Amino acid sequence: QVQLVESGGGLVQPGGSLRLSCAASESIFSLNAMGWFRQIPGKQRELVVIITSGGRTNYADSVKGRFTISRDNAKNTVYLQMSSLKPEDTAVYYCNAVLRLVSYWGQGTQVTVSS
Repeated sequence: QVQLVESGGGLVQPGGSLRLSCAASESIFSLNAMGWFRQIPGKQRELVVIITSGGRTNYADSVKGRFTISRDNAKNTVYLQMSSLKPEDTAVYYCNAVLRLVSYWGQGTQVTVSS
């Protein structure tokens, strides 16, 4: 069982920045992949970005050039740096981890982009 705890959401104006954090209960070296997804009420959860244990990343087209995923292995934490935020980035953001083909989710953190 992998536990994930997210933090860093909030309200930000368009064009602003936020950094989300996801702390894992396992060494992130042991995880096959970690990533961020987001969900708007009434819509399916969608991929934002994933990073594999080997460091490969895959970003959604809608966030390329604006969002960056990084990790701190010593802290077992993955970060999502979000810049040039747009109102359409408003969603609940979920941290995800995959271990031995099992997917784990955090509780979600709300990001609201509004003036």
